[in-house]
Amino acid sequence: MKRALPVLVLSVAGLIPVWRYEPSTGTTSTTEAAPTPAASSSGSSSGSGPGSAVVTGTTVTTEKGDVQVQVTYDGDRITAVRMLKQPNHPQTTAAVPKLVAETLTAQSADIDTVSGATLTSDGYKESLQAAIDAKGA
Repeated sequence: MKRALPVLVLSVAGLIPVWRYEPSTGTTSTTEAAPTPAASSSGSSSGSGPGSAVVTGTTVTTEKGDVQVQVTYDGDRITAVRMLKQPNHPQTTAAVPKLVAETLTAQSADIDTVSGATLTSDGYKESLQAAIDAKGA
């Protein structure tokens, strides 16, 4: 009888993470309602000049969901990267700021994959490279 109470408490404590577990739904979240053209001049007043452009990369389908980026240029320099589509997954949410920061530092799609978000990282790099290629064309 002395062991019954600790066994019961530890069993319940062990089951709590199982009850709270939320599997990935595989759906994508979109931060923009309508797709933008492949390459367009930025019309916003936030630093848009003669060399400013906003370029949207292709949509890359991964096992976790679609990935699409939008790159803002000031001349030939990447000044911002925004995720238009990304998987609704905790690892993706954590990986996006790292991917964007590395892109701004490297100024290219030659960046490291984020551990734990390999599929999203690969999709991000592919969409980013498509946007860079579209800017160059």
